Amino acid sequence: MQIHSELLDDNILKVTLEGRLDVEGTQAIDLKLTTLTATSRKAVLVDLSQVDFLASIGIRTLLTCAKTTSKRGGKMLLVNPQPMVRAVLDRSGVSSLIPVYADAETALGTLDAA
Repeated sequence: MQIHSELLDDNILKVTLEGRLDVEGTQAIDLKLTTLTATSRKAVLVDLSQVDFLASIGIRTLLTCAKTTSKRGGKMLLVNPQPMVRAVLDRSGVSSLIPVYADAETALGTLDAA
């Protein structure tokens, strides 16, 4: 599992995850993702386009980071999930707790409207 981050502007951080969010993958990125989402940002976009598997431990990490982001007044958005990952997000109820968008442009548009 790999993690990359970039600032889109002063208030928006984009985090790209690559690999499997299983036990090993989640352990590999958990601390860095937690640290990135704990910083002061209006929004954190988590790009899931390169994630091909999502286990319950990965769901827990996403929910924990979303909660941390929310507590400091920010918002975490999931973007570009592959169909199988999107199905897991929907079936587990995560998509009702963390907004999921087909692409970053749509997600950014919702931030501008808010």
